[in-house]
Order: sequence, then C-alpha cells, then structure tokens
Amino acid sequence: MQPIVTVQIADHQIGPDHPLYVIAGPCVLEDADEMLYVAGELAGHCRALGLGYCFKASYLKDNRTSGKSYRGPGLQEGLRLLERIATEHGVPVLTDIHHPDDAAAVAEVASVLQIPAFLCRQTSLLEAAGRTGRVVNVKKGQFLAAEDLGHAVDKLAAVGCADVLLTERGSFFGYRDLVVDFRAIAVMHSLGRPVVFDATHSVQSPGSTGQTTGGRPELIPLLARCGVAAGADALFVEVHPEPARALSDAGSQMPLARFAPLIGALSRFRVQYQEAIR
Repeated sequence: MQPIVTVQIADHQIGPDHPLYVIAGPCVLEDADEMLYVAGELAGHCRALGLGYCFKASYLKDNRTSGKSYRGPGLQEGLRLLERIATEHGVPVLTDIHHPDDAAAVAEVASVLQIPAFLCRQTSLLEAAGRTGRVVNVKKGQFLAAEDLGHAVDKLAAVGCADVLLTERGSFFGYRDLVVDFRAIAVMHSLGRPVVFDATHSVQSPGSTGQTTGGRPELIPLLARCGVAAGADALFVEVHPEPARALSDAGSQMPLARFAPLIGALSRFRVQYQEAIR
C-alpha cells in the first residue's frame, strides 16, 4: 500500500491522521441569499466542532435526467456567487467542472475542482484540472471498479498534480439503484490518496421519478456512519434548508436542520475510530 498523501485545503489537512473533514452545501447554486445563509450555517457548525469545512455547490449541472431540469446560474454568475460565499464566510469552495476550458476560470475562485463521476475517465478534463494547481476531487464513476480510479490519479500526477481526493458515491446495481461497496474506501486508500465518502449521492435512485432522480434520504445517516467506520477521511453531504423544493437532487439532499447532530456524532466517532486502530 502506498503512503497516503495528505491534502491541505486552507488551514486544514485531510488524511487518516487528521480529524474528519466536511464538504457540504446544496447540489446547485440557487437563490444567492439562501446560498449565503446555508454556507454560514454549515461553516458555523463545523467551526464549533473544530472541523475543516469546504462549501460545495455547482454553478452548472450537466448530468440532468431531463433537458428541462434546472442546471444552475452558469459559469460567470455562479463564480461570482461562489466568490461572495468564500469571502463573506472565510471558507474554501468546491465546484464541478465539465469542460477543460472552464478549469482556469474556476481555479481563480474555487480551492477544489471536482470531476463529476460520469467524467472521471475524461483525460483532457483531468489534465486541465490538474494543471491549475488546485486540489482535485475525483468522484468514482458509478460504473467503475475502485482500482481503476488509479488511472485518474496517474493522469493527474503526469501534469504535476499530487493534491488529489478520491470520492466514493455508490455503484450501479441494476437499473435505477445504487449500492455502496465499502471495500472501495480501502482500495482507494491503497492508491495513496485521502478518501471522501459521499453520503447523499449514494442514496440516489437515478431517473426513478421519470423526469428527475429520486432517492432514499432517510438512509443518509446510516451510510455516513458506515463510511466513517470504513475509514473515510472526509464526508461529502448535499444539504438544503428544504430539500423538497431544491431545484436539483431534491430526493437525496439532507435537511439543514439535521446536519449539526449528524456531523457532531460522526466527528466523535472518527476520533474513536482513529484511537482504535493505532
């Protein structure tokens, strides 16, 4: 097993010897005032627990079930809002990129560039993200064996990017269902990079409502606990004040009111886990 390369985002480090790191926020950027409110609430809860926190939201969602679905404010307006959030709340931000040409502009604002799961094999996209000098979070494709994410790590290393996070987010299990093989966290650790567990996309049922993706949000706490127990170094959670009215992934986001109790319990469990394996 390769030594795991610790990744630093702002003042916090991510890796097996560090506290649980939290990446959280709505699926896609919506109303600016509400996004600023959510970021402030999430950041405050994490600071109170002494945890590192990164706000996440997409300026554009390309992977939509229907062409009529809301996709976000777009690159320019979205980056302006992400910059406001970063500045006003003093937090790093993470957002998806879908096109190599967007990487440089996004890197001016975001501390972390995220490669969407369906695009984790796209060489040009990985190379463009890797060249920015920012942390790159690669989400494991729903169709991909965990071992094969090593190719993405190699592509990033080839352009000088060592600050890489790998995210487990469930695997296709027949049509319209996902399951999580928690062995994947150990496998991805063996690639020498910190591992993030995405507890909200893992409960999705893609395309199950006809025009949108459904899910089983009541299972988020269970899967989050399992992810931390399996050794994940960071937790990725999509959070919305009222998921039922969210403009994207309404069926799999966590209500904002339930965030603090879950993260508090998981941060304590992480400490117990680290002590147990020393």
